[in-house]
Amino acid sequence: MIANLTASFDFHGQALMLRAERQRVIAGNLANADTPGYQARDFDFASALRAATGPAGAAAGIAADVMTPGGRAAPALRYAVPSQTSLDGNTVDVDRERGAFADNAVKYESTLRFINGSVRTMLDAMKSHHQS
Repeated sequence: MIANLTASFDFHGQALMLRAERQRVIAGNLANADTPGYQARDFDFASALRAATGPAGAAAGIAADVMTPGGRAAPALRYAVPSQTSLDGNTVDVDRERGAFADNAVKYESTLRFINGSVRTMLDAMKSHHQS
């Protein structure tokens, strides 16, 4: 029973960690938007989440040699495909990165709200019907 309860939190905890890591990667791209030769990076969130929550934990989508600040294996980063070429070799598309940053922030917040709602539901279920 407890394993079923914690499995849901493990999944959402991994999703939250990956969302935070993706936000860090996108912020790095935005910070280097004017750096000549900088190559924008990103990772496939769905594949990374599948790999992180799969039976092996550190499967194909997770690069074990790259560690996040929290000490966990980071998702395998790929180079973003530029929508247009630039003379200085920089591949950061500021508009695309800002959109991805905002989208990821909304999804991070929704994951937090989902976890919060699940905790409240469990706490309410544990309360006696005599308690209000």
